[in-house]
Amino acid sequence: MKNNVNDENFDFLFKCILSLQTVEDCRNFFEDLCTISELQEMSRRMKAAKMLNSGYVYSEIAVQTGLSTATISRVNRCLKYGSDGYIKALENVKKEEKRNK
Repeated sequence: MKNNVNDENFDFLFKCILSLQTVEDCRNFFEDLCTISELQEMSRRMKAAKMLNSGYVYSEIAVQTGLSTATISRVNRCLKYGSDGYIKALENVKKEEKRNK
């Protein structure tokens, strides 16, 4: 399920994101880069990925996130057959949370 996001424009964007060091820096960057609707959609998809990874069912995820079951299904497909982007991000956040306890 790999998409072709391998060109210099994407690489520059990803390098810019990786250069940010705080949540506040990320918030400011993404507020400038994206619309509120785009940010809301991305945050809902991340919440769905976290919930799917924790064993929640689609109906509960739909209620808590406001996402359609089609979008939840797409997130689930990415979790199972994608590039492991969601999984890596969720694992990294979990590790960071454990370090901060």
